[in-house]
Amino acid sequence: MHLEQFRQYCLSLPATEETLPFDEDTLVFKVAGKMFALANMTVFESINLKCDPEQAIELRERYAAVLPGYHMNKQHWNTVLIDGSISNQLLLQWTKDSYDLVVQSLPKKLRAMHGL
Repeated sequence: MHLEQFRQYCLSLPATEETLPFDEDTLVFKVAGKMFALANMTVFESINLKCDPEQAIELRERYAAVLPGYHMNKQHWNTVLIDGSISNQLLLQWTKDSYDLVVQSLPKKLRAMHGL
């Protein structure tokens, strides 16, 4: 997967914005102001995705390219290496799962305000 493909997919999800809150290299995708994905723009070798804690452990055990979230809460975030061992389809599905998890955690009023 290439960064632009990942970026376009994230931006296709409703109420998504991209920001650079940490530095000029770390691209952060948010839905209604809450992070659901992070990636380094200079060296696109991994992505950080939010994940259900039980599923996060299961994915780490099943896939060598799935690690505890780098610089993130390791219970709720995974770092997924972009090394070719995980299909683009699965990477995009996990991205959507991360997005959905964040949307579900938003207050109803905020979801309604953003049409979610």
